[in-house]
Amino acid sequence: MAKGGALNLSAGAASVTVALILVALKLWALGMTSSLSVAASLADSALDLMMSLGGLAAIIYAARPADEDHAFGHTSAEDLAALGQSVVILVSAAVIGWTAVERLTSGAPTTLASQGAGMTVMAVSIVLTFALVLWQRRVAKATGNRVVAADSLHYLSDLIPNVGAIAALWMSGRFGIGAIDSIVAIGAAAILLAGSLRIGKGAWDALMDRRADPDVIKGIARIAGDFPGVHGFHDLKTRMAGSVVFVNIHIELDGDQSLREAHAIGAALRRKIIATYPQADVIVHKDIAGER
Repeated sequence: MAKGGALNLSAGAASVTVALILVALKLWALGMTSSLSVAASLADSALDLMMSLGGLAAIIYAARPADEDHAFGHTSAEDLAALGQSVVILVSAAVIGWTAVERLTSGAPTTLASQGAGMTVMAVSIVLTFALVLWQRRVAKATGNRVVAADSLHYLSDLIPNVGAIAALWMSGRFGIGAIDSIVAIGAAAILLAGSLRIGKGAWDALMDRRADPDVIKGIARIAGDFPGVHGFHDLKTRMAGSVVFVNIHIELDGDQSLREAHAIGAALRRKIIATYPQADVIVHKDIAGER
């Protein structure tokens, strides 16, 4: 396996390992505290585990080379997994939010227990999550893998409900304010809801062959427009599939030069685009300038 592939695999495996540890710790903390904010954090970690497993599977599967049945590779598996995960996250957010609202409006006092144990578990969660994010960002920077980068952002957002759960447990133990637990749970549910919609939209757009980010398209156009030997370009088309950006571009070349020279220009342009956008899969078509 290439170095980049090994790094991506290590990031995926680390994500699964951390998620498993956090789920086990928070299950214990929930049993000790009966805290809704801990329950929200547990649900988030359980979903993280599902996403991490899906991400690891996607990294492994998407790395498979193109074959006879999948001429453009297997990267769309990432989008299918993400779409399914977004639905699960959406349902979990609704359940947590509804339970928290019911507890707030019931008028019954909220009693939490073993706040110290719960706070300890949440503090350990924050440390493990932060360490994982640092490693994922290092891997994403080295390899350009968008799956790892997205997973890193997701875990970074998990720090907010973890900190909120600590605040709820501390205020309950210090001042006897149990309602803050439900308020934190509602905030965590809102974060889960926003994340599910973002993940789902990104996966849906990719499955529907939506174009790449406009900044990426502008960057490719700028490279092609300034490239030596290229007199112009047209029909620049892009689409997303998982972490890969598929690029098709027609360049206009001097019709009097040799086929070897024209091929060299096209190949050099392709290498330049891939060097700038490592996740790009580029096809360059060559036309004679002025004869469109």
